[in-house]
Amino acid sequence: MLFTSRANLAKTLSPVVLVVLCLGLGGCITTTESVFTEDASPKKALEKRVALARQYIGEGNWEAAKRNLQLADQIDANNPEVYEAFALVYQSTGEYELAEENFRKAISLDKNFSRCRNNYAAFLYSQQRYKEAEEQLDYVVKDTLYSGRPNAFVNLGLCRLKLFDTQGAEEAFVRALAMDRTNPIALYELARIRYEAQDYATATKYYDTYRTVVRKQSAAGLLLGIQLAKADGDKDSEASYALALRNLYPKSAEYQAYKRAVKQ
Repeated sequence: MLFTSRANLAKTLSPVVLVVLCLGLGGCITTTESVFTEDASPKKALEKRVALARQYIGEGNWEAAKRNLQLADQIDANNPEVYEAFALVYQSTGEYELAEENFRKAISLDKNFSRCRNNYAAFLYSQQRYKEAEEQLDYVVKDTLYSGRPNAFVNLGLCRLKLFDTQGAEEAFVRALAMDRTNPIALYELARIRYEAQDYATATKYYDTYRTVVRKQSAAGLLLGIQLAKADGDKDSEASYALALRNLYPKSAEYQAYKRAVKQ
């Protein structure tokens, strides 16, 4: 799971707080509850119950997800994937103590469960427990075989921004881009960091790439475009971004900030 950035990039990039690599929901699960037979092996039955729970989580059907996870737990009470899925359900239904209890249980059963640690970090980030989230992500990014490692570096960078560690955040975003050159959050944040450091040339390079990989810029992205164009003396681009900001996000905090700056 990806956290949303400090600039509300979730409006165009992700509806969740961090990059949550929930349960591998990208594939279409066609399993139905009718497939279970008495002849199914415990392992197969467990896999099918967890797969169904994943499907229901993706659909937002929390009760059906919990029902299948309870049945999976009866088959194997020490399966970390079951507890991770329970944690995501409870997080989604606002039962945060139960969510944390299940995240911790999953990690205690498998200390190398990187996906779960990443999702737990997303949970901690949503609770504004940024230092604890950073500690979980420090484990995750060391797992060189973890497929979600680029997003974990992005999440680590977002945590470090919240902890006012700009240098550490920049290092994490650079590592993310080394693995995924088109990650929009890393590109935006690096552009912002370089702009604030008055390194406008590097900031513009990151920003130009960011613009090519997002379908629609966020209000924060357009405001950064205005700021960079102004720093470069490019009045045409500045006016173009300002017009887009006004038309697309007239009620946004970014547009209000832009209007205040113009009046000064």
